[in-house]
Amino acid sequence: MSMIGYARVSTTSQDNGLETQKVLLEEAGVTKIFHEKITGTSTKQRAALKECLDYLREGDTLVVTKIDRLARSIFDLNQIVDQLKDRGISIRFLKENMTFEANGKPNSLGTLLFNILGSFAQFERDLIVERTTEGRARAKDQGKHMGRKAGFSNKSMQKALEQYRNREENKMSVSDILKLNGIPKATFYVELKKYETKEK
Repeated sequence: MSMIGYARVSTTSQDNGLETQKVLLEEAGVTKIFHEKITGTSTKQRAALKECLDYLREGDTLVVTKIDRLARSIFDLNQIVDQLKDRGISIRFLKENMTFEANGKPNSLGTLLFNILGSFAQFERDLIVERTTEGRARAKDQGKHMGRKAGFSNKSMQKALEQYRNREENKMSVSDILKLNGIPKATFYVELKKYETKEK
């Protein structure tokens, strides 16, 4: 009987969002985590999710930080939950504080709440897609270029890490270092953690 976690961020999300999910899953007692960075429009496209579902065994519990991390479609949500329960596998959603026990009796209120939350997740996704499409159309009509802004380079990150290491000597604050190199605070601390791990 193991607690297995699944984490996902969309292709447009920052990597630190994935790290946050991993931390929450580990704090919940998860021993193995499957993760990926892909839009949750269709479960068929998600290799890590398929691998996770295949890995689960009777008596295990699948732990996910939020309902919309598992799927964005209410149909997919119900299908995954029903299939896992039939296999004797429980499902736990941390943010919603909701657990579907494999051998537990059906709870009408819990099932209703699950469907409502799933529907809101799908509705929110549809609104985001609609707003994004409309925004692109307006920008195109106005002759604006739609594309990803150039981000910071690896060289800038290395420079920032070096400046952080010598910050007392250089008399520079973390804020100064980040502004100078154009690096987001959350991204910097993720890289700093990796940097310090290598140094040990």
